[in-house]
Amino acid sequence: MVASESPLLLDLYQFTMMSAYFEHGMTAPAVFEFFVRELPARRGFLMAAGLEQVLDYLEGLRFGEDDLRYLAQIDRFSAGFLDYLAGFRFSGDVDAMPEGTVFFPDEPVIRVTAPLPEAQMVETRLVNLLQFQTIVASKAARMVLAAPGKRLVDFGLRRAHGAEAGLLAARAAYLAGFTGTATLLAEQRFGIPAFGTMAHSFIQAHDDETLAFERFARARPRDLVLLIDTYDTERGVQRVVELAPRLAGNGVIVRGVRIDSGDLAEHARRVRAILDAGGLGKVQVFASGGLDEDDLLAFTARAVPIDAYGIGTSLTTSSDAPALDCAYKLQEYDGTPRRKRSEGKATWLGRKQVWRRYDAGGTIAGDVVALEAEQEAGRPLLQPVMRGGRRLPHLPTPAEARQRAAGALASLPASLRGLGVAAPPVRISDGLQRLAEACDRRDPPLPR
Repeated sequence: MVASESPLLLDLYQFTMMSAYFEHGMTAPAVFEFFVRELPARRGFLMAAGLEQVLDYLEGLRFGEDDLRYLAQIDRFSAGFLDYLAGFRFSGDVDAMPEGTVFFPDEPVIRVTAPLPEAQMVETRLVNLLQFQTIVASKAARMVLAAPGKRLVDFGLRRAHGAEAGLLAARAAYLAGFTGTATLLAEQRFGIPAFGTMAHSFIQAHDDETLAFERFARARPRDLVLLIDTYDTERGVQRVVELAPRLAGNGVIVRGVRIDSGDLAEHARRVRAILDAGGLGKVQVFASGGLDEDDLLAFTARAVPIDAYGIGTSLTTSSDAPALDCAYKLQEYDGTPRRKRSEGKATWLGRKQVWRRYDAGGTIAGDVVALEAEQEAGRPLLQPVMRGGRRLPHLPTPAEARQRAAGALASLPASLRGLGVAAPPVRISDGLQRLAEACDRRDPPLPR
């Protein structure tokens, strides 16, 4: 994380419920699941991300002296409960879809099994971490599908809703298939390749555009990309063509030029022609400036000669769908299935598994959400990742999660690969439906 984690970064009602559970001895095992009720507009799938940060959080959750002192000062909780918090350690089990897995509504992405106060306490931060990276990874995945074979770079830190959001957005986008990020801390923290070009201010600070290009090239001779649209895009690229032989004579190779304004498609065609005519056919055209997946799809359809894209605001804010209709709900307590029946928000009760079938060509043929004890055809998506409050060894690395994401996108049926709405291929098992019906016939819920 960007800053040290505080256990007080939770909703107050988590502490209020925990104290009530504690005072009444309600510490039996509980099962909570995180899932998405409905897909955002124009989405056919989502991509799971954020699990690594969830496991970090659960393993490191502690109450320090300052935290306990503050809780005592606000005089809301008993001394016995504060003593309980002083020794708090998350001791539960976690099963989850691996990062990079595509999923659909009503499918549990993560299942937490722990004593009720522990499972309740982690709700806020768990949802916060999972929903944000998932929404960004899902946005990034749409861009990857819209611009096949193109390099995509995260440019979004400055427009992100806070420092942590910008850092984790870089991680989520890389997992989904982006080539890299402009955020240097993401390279240090997560090993994501960092890319950088230049700002218009560097050009403006010089009286001569060519001199600005040359000075920047000598300061950053490796992977050199020059920004050419500060004044006149076509004149800027012509200056690059004139300068390139002199730079090459000193061992500096221009790798690309960046366009950040105007009609990007038209400028790209003109710039490509000038580069080719000047013997710079290997120099790539890099575009940025308010792009989203619709732009990328349009450029792809028109065969616009852009080799790479820098994506900022639309990625890190997921501007067209900035939040998920997601929830973390109690599904079982003390061995008894529990079902929320609120209008429009009813849940599928009990511990569940998601089974995925593929056709002979490796394309997703359908998912079944079933009770954990049911056996369905296909491959189970929820896997053990934590036992007894400690993550299991040999969990996937970010590089492996990135490979999984690429495979997941390749496995999507054609109906889900576009940018429009498609019906998710999900079925609720017969056993789960029967259990829900039996529970609904009883009030209170179905006894053990």
